[in-house]
Amino acid sequence: MTARNITTMSGFLLMGFSDNHELQVLQALLFLVTYLLGTAGNFIIITITTLDPKLQSPMYYFLKHLSILDLSSLSVTVPQYVYSSLAQSGYISFGQCVMQVFFFTALAWTEMAILTVMSYDRYVAICLPLHYEVIMSPRKCTWAVAAVWLSGSITGTLYTASILSIRFCGDKIIHQFFCDVPQLLKISCSNDYVGVQKVSTFMTLLAFACFMGIAFSYGQIFSTVLRIPSAESQTKVFSTCLPHLFVVSFFLSTGICAYLKPTSDSPTALDFILSIFYTVLPPTLNPVIYSLRNESFKGAVKKLLLSEEFIGKNYICSVVRAC
Repeated sequence: MTARNITTMSGFLLMGFSDNHELQVLQALLFLVTYLLGTAGNFIIITITTLDPKLQSPMYYFLKHLSILDLSSLSVTVPQYVYSSLAQSGYISFGQCVMQVFFFTALAWTEMAILTVMSYDRYVAICLPLHYEVIMSPRKCTWAVAAVWLSGSITGTLYTASILSIRFCGDKIIHQFFCDVPQLLKISCSNDYVGVQKVSTFMTLLAFACFMGIAFSYGQIFSTVLRIPSAESQTKVFSTCLPHLFVVSFFLSTGICAYLKPTSDSPTALDFILSIFYTVLPPTLNPVIYSLRNESFKGAVKKLLLSEEFIGKNYICSVVRAC
């Protein structure tokens, strides 16, 4: 589809990473493999943390919701790009683009919020162990997760409403593999994207508040851990917290660089690499990062994969509870 044709239509043209069809097919296959791996990893975490009675602590409860977020986030952007690349058509309708904006921004903020809650959970578990069961009771954890999902929905609604108020001019070509907000602002008319900027400024302030909360939590955690005389206990705590800290740092740094970096008329390879770093890699790597050093989780995976008795017992238990 040519740029001239797309100008007269209500949708957009996603240019992706290359105009060469052979490269587009190769990139689509790489994205497809990444999507399948990420989907499988997150689905395993969701299944294990749901079925295994030993993994019902708040940490695994929040991890399950993080995996649900990652699974959803991958499904918002990757399948559309794979399909359009293989079909040799980068066209995406206005409605599809708006839905991508809603779900992507909603899920991105929800992930930021759940990572903040997870850091607080680790802070309470390590720094206030005697009060952990009271502070992180099942009821409070449920309310925390509900607030996280609600805040994401509000964020997505604000971004979507502001995008709907924008008029788009020119060729309506998006130099990205999905409807990313900065790229949409670049093709908007005059200054009618002020509403989006206000929403972005507000969400940036909230993200900064979350970052400060995460930094405080980990500062207290590391201060407490260094006072522990047992090297084995220190190793156990660091093996749990460092992967989480890596996920937070990677997600925040790449997202901030991508959104604060000025958009250009001729996108560079750095723009596309950053977009992959904050959209595709974190949801794909999270299952590996969170399970690689976790002996309890690895034991549960082996138990699930090798023992039919595990599946049978938990299935019967779930049926009994339902009845």
